[in-house]
Amino acid sequence: MKIYLSSTTLALCALAASSLSHAQTPAAQALYNRSLAATCANCHGTDGRAVQGSSVLSLAGMDKNYLVAQMQAFKSGTRPATVMHQISKGYSDAQIDIMASYFAAQKK
Repeated sequence: MKIYLSSTTLALCALAASSLSHAQTPAAQALYNRSLAATCANCHGTDGRAVQGSSVLSLAGMDKNYLVAQMQAFKSGTRPATVMHQISKGYSDAQIDIMASYFAAQKK
């Protein structure tokens, strides 16, 4: 019995194998984490430090678990918000965890 694979199937297998063989380096992961956190900068400031006197909270130095819980509350709609309920729905739970870790590690 012969099995014939299409060129598309072979290409997909090669792509999957190559992505598995190139684990993300620590530097690349750090860049991804910082880039993801930068999506919050328009409102919460660079590295989560809001402009002094702003009505928007600074995220820098906040407890990771608190940040995750608040993002999940925005995402589920249990915490009222103006735009955060819409923004939070664009992030996966893993991305929320990454952002919370990033901001928790920043100095206030």
